[in-house]
Amino acid sequence: MVTDDIRSNIEAVEKSTTLYQEKNFAGRVEAIDYIELNVIDRIEGLLRTNHPPAELIPLKQLAESVKQQLEAIDGALFQRLRVDIRKGDCTGTAFKDLVEDYVGLDAISSRQQDGIGYDSLDLFINGLLLVQALPLETKTREPEMVYYQQTPARIIFELVEKAHLTGDDVFYDLGSGLGHVPILVNLLSGATAKGIEFEPTYCGYARTCAADLNLSRVEFINADARAADYAEGTVFFMYTPFEGRILQDVLAKLREESRRRRIRLFTVGPCTSYVSQQSWLTRADQHGDHLVKLGVFSSR
Repeated sequence: MVTDDIRSNIEAVEKSTTLYQEKNFAGRVEAIDYIELNVIDRIEGLLRTNHPPAELIPLKQLAESVKQQLEAIDGALFQRLRVDIRKGDCTGTAFKDLVEDYVGLDAISSRQQDGIGYDSLDLFINGLLLVQALPLETKTREPEMVYYQQTPARIIFELVEKAHLTGDDVFYDLGSGLGHVPILVNLLSGATAKGIEFEPTYCGYARTCAADLNLSRVEFINADARAADYAEGTVFFMYTPFEGRILQDVLAKLREESRRRRIRLFTVGPCTSYVSQQSWLTRADQHGDHLVKLGVFSSR
């Protein structure tokens, strides 16, 4: 019977004691995905058929209950870890070790090589750093402004590793969206981190997340990147937030800054190709125009 098969699948997850161990975050990610896709979605499909078995409704409730139990473990975990971050006990090496414990940095390194996008690392970082319901956009984007897409967390880890950021650096994320890049850069490196964001609700959301974690060296500025002040910046990042003339204008501003001091620029996405053509920049990576790998540049 199909209901016996579904019940067996639910009980296999429910009785797996390792899933209830706090450190097994990756295992819970897989189990929750399995329940959603292979159990709940399957049940919902069967419920839409003619004369579905009566047992399906209680089975769906059981599956949802098991899923909620697993999600509650992660919720309590993130709440506890945020307390440590607020106290200043979880930055730099301590923060990196934390991620190693729950996700595994060897897996992060392998994903940096093959270009795979979002995964359990992103789920962990989002659950830890982004604490509110996502806001809606309120401003009309110009045609050359690219719709917000979250930077994969593995890219940020790679950036911090290659940039060798210190507490003396001032990092700028151009088009910072919900703010996880500056927050994560600050936690990993201790550098002052600033986000420039055109959409006011995104900027407000990011400020709330940084304030909740008591991160005094993280700032979000609601401004057009073409008009922002970059006088303090030493390291800049763009996940292709804009293109065309806007990108040209912003790069012109950064070029002016490079005449006062050496700056470094990291990119991901289609903008990398255009940035690589800038005569005032020297490229330091071998990724070419790969869309999901990190471009590394420094001023001449």
